[in-house]
Amino acid sequence: MTTPRRTARRLARRWWPVALAVPLGAAAGAGYAVVSHPSYSASAYVLVVPQNPGEAATATNFAQAYGRLAGQPQVLAVAAGETGHTRTELESLVHGTTSPDAPMIEITGTGPRAQEAARTADAVADSLVAFANTSSKDTNVRLVTLAPAAAPDKPTTPSGKLDVAVGGAAGLLLGALVMTTRRRGGAGAPEVAEGTGSPDGAAAPESTAAPEPAEAPVTPRPRSEEQPAEAEEGAKAAPKAGAKSDPKTGAKAGAKAAAGSGR
Repeated sequence: MTTPRRTARRLARRWWPVALAVPLGAAAGAGYAVVSHPSYSASAYVLVVPQNPGEAATATNFAQAYGRLAGQPQVLAVAAGETGHTRTELESLVHGTTSPDAPMIEITGTGPRAQEAARTADAVADSLVAFANTSSKDTNVRLVTLAPAAAPDKPTTPSGKLDVAVGGAAGLLLGALVMTTRRRGGAGAPEVAEGTGSPDGAAAPESTAAPEPAEAPVTPRPRSEEQPAEAEEGAKAAPKAGAKSDPKTGAKAGAKAAAGSGR
């Protein structure tokens, strides 16, 4: 197998969790964007106007305070009758934001339809203006509606591109986690290339077996030592042969055996 193909196989074996998880995550994000219900957002703007000139800082401070009151029950109770929602539902559908250097409040409403989102934002903005102006003599500021909410042209969520990007990022994170787990599980085991016996792809050297110990050479015994041994064996064999026959035959066999050993 050529080196590029071997390298491609090694990379595929190592990076397959990421290569598989990223497309699956992106596909899951696209599927969520298709099946999820759309949500629209619309914003109305309320301006805090000081009654005495030169009190812009005071108006900004009151804007911060009234921005926090936009989601309070005393404001939402009046808007609930105009929108058809309950006060609890409006708490999750409307929120107010302010700017640290401008006496302005942004009231944002959400809904499953564009017109409903704009109507919710306008109702809460009007309720906040009416609530704040009841105490304008004490605060020396008045709230006026700067710009009513306009119905949006497209939903805020879901966003196809954003959901696909989030799904792909989640798949990348999951694939990296799987790779980390696999590396920890196979730590210490070198990667062996296909068709080879070593990590580098080179042929593994043949294992050399331990040499067997050489047999000690047999030293021949002298003739003088062999003759007594043969005579002793003949002497042992003579009684055995004589025990199996009669006394005469045994004596003759013993004599022959002794004569043969003497030679």
